[in-house]
Amino acid sequence: MINNFWHSEKITLPAFPRGFHLITDNIIEALPDLKRVEIGVLHLWLQHTSASLTVNENADPTVRADMESFFNHTVKENLSFYRHTYEGSDDMPAHLKSSILGCQVTVPVEKGKLLLGTWQGIMLGEHRNHGGPRRIIATLQGAETSSI
Repeated sequence: MINNFWHSEKITLPAFPRGFHLITDNIIEALPDLKRVEIGVLHLWLQHTSASLTVNENADPTVRADMESFFNHTVKENLSFYRHTYEGSDDMPAHLKSSILGCQVTVPVEKGKLLLGTWQGIMLGEHRNHGGPRRIIATLQGAETSSI
């Protein structure tokens, strides 16, 4: 018998320094019900406008450093045409980076595990110098197998 399964969890991540950070383990640890899903999806929604979520390389930390360098080079601080500057020189660029990368990811789930590729991990892009804790709404949906 297949049962529909829905679960929502609010996950609070600790404050991270500016840059890109692997959070796959944080997500898995916060979702013990993940193991109940035979087949489904996990949707993650970041409730912030100055950080982002993305899926990318999980093995070599230089990828995360290069991503930070690229975005800092591409989306510069202290540009004369920015009007939203009262929260600091990093704030408007953080909003732009968040919009470029997005605040959500969806990952397939099978047999209680995220179906990320061999070298894939879920990353938080912290685009503020002092962003603070970040909240994610995790929605897990799918089919749970139960025996009768």
